[in-house]
Amino acid sequence: MAETAAVAHEKSQRYRRFPLGELVGIEVLSQSDGQAVAEMRAGPQHANPMGTLHGGVLCDLADTAMGVAFAGTLKDQESFTTLELKINFLRPVWDANLRAEAEVVSRGRTVGMVTCRVIDENGRLIASATSTCLVLRGEAAKNR
Repeated sequence: MAETAAVAHEKSQRYRRFPLGELVGIEVLSQSDGQAVAEMRAGPQHANPMGTLHGGVLCDLADTAMGVAFAGTLKDQESFTTLELKINFLRPVWDANLRAEAEVVSRGRTVGMVTCRVIDENGRLIASATSTCLVLRGEAAKNR
């Protein structure tokens, strides 16, 4: 049965606001057809001891975009968990607007793969990430 527009809208809104996003400053801008875009303003409050953007914060941004993209492929009564997250840090960041663009590249019955590019406001590639996701059903999907 096809999803109604109202159900699709409710599902997309569910991932827009979440506690970590509010803490770090991540905003999910869009989600559709296995794709998602999230943004944040990186600044001194996100610095590691060397003064550059902490890698964990960059992972949070990429993981958010990838998770929201994968969540867009789920059917009713399904949820998911991340099995693996890999990220390559390509440029240091001190103070920048960052954009994470994620896309589901494979979605099987139980396992999927998502890729993500994190770019700055000048279009420079800051990081590249991949995520492997496990689809949960039945009892495993409850309350997740």
